[in-house]
Amino acid sequence: MRQLGHDPRTIALMLVVPCVLLAVLSWVYDGKQHTFDQVGASLLGIFPLILMFLVTSIATLRERTSGTLERLLSMPLGKADLLGGYALAFGGVAVVQACLATGLAVWGLGLDVVGSPWLLLVIALADAFLGIALGLFVSAFAASEFQAVQFMPAVLLPQLLMCGLLVPRDTMQPVLAAVSDVLPMSYAVDGMTQVLQHSGVTGDFVRDLAVVAACALLALALGAATLRRRTP
Repeated sequence: MRQLGHDPRTIALMLVVPCVLLAVLSWVYDGKQHTFDQVGASLLGIFPLILMFLVTSIATLRERTSGTLERLLSMPLGKADLLGGYALAFGGVAVVQACLATGLAVWGLGLDVVGSPWLLLVIALADAFLGIALGLFVSAFAASEFQAVQFMPAVLLPQLLMCGLLVPRDTMQPVLAAVSDVLPMSYAVDGMTQVLQHSGVTGDFVRDLAVVAACALLALALGAATLRRRTP
C-alpha cells in the first residue's frame, strides 16, 4: 500500500479511468438510455476486471525483476502469503474503485437498474478481485513488463468477445456458447444483468457471484503454485 501511495499514476489509472470511461460511454449513448443501461451495467464489471489485471500483473512482475520478490521469499514467507498480501493491498484499492464507479454510474450518469445498487457494488468488487487474481497468476509466466501486457489480449479479449456483451450468449454458435460457459467474465456480465433486470437476489445472481469468486481463488492458488523467485 505504501508503494501504491508513491505511485499516483497507477492510483489514477485504477480509480479515475473506469469513471472516465463510464462517463464517455454515457455520452456516446446520449439519448439512448435503454442501450446505456444494458451496456453500462456490463462494462461496470468489465472495466475493473481489465484494469486490475493489467496493473497487478505489471506491479508483481516488477517486484520479481527488481529482486524484491527474491529477498522476500528468503524470509519465512510462503508464496501464498505473498500473493495474498498483494491481493489484499490491491483489493483495498478495488473497493474504492468499485464504490466510485458504481456511485457515478447510478447517481451521476443515471444508470437505471431494477435491483439494488449495492448488488452492483458487490459484483463489481468480485470482478475487480478476479482481475487481481488473474493478474497475479499470469505475472508468473512473463519475463518482462511488455510480455505482461501481451497477456491481456490473450487472456481477456477472448472472454470479452464471448461474455455476452456484444451478442447474447444463447445466440452464439454451440461451440462458442460452450466455451463461454467456462469463462469467468461471462458470469461477471451475467451477474450485472441479473441486477439490471431483477429487484431481488436471484439464484442466478448467487451462482454468478460464486463462480467469479471461485475463479479468483483458483487463480490465486495457481499463481502461488507457479510463482518463481526471479525472472530468468
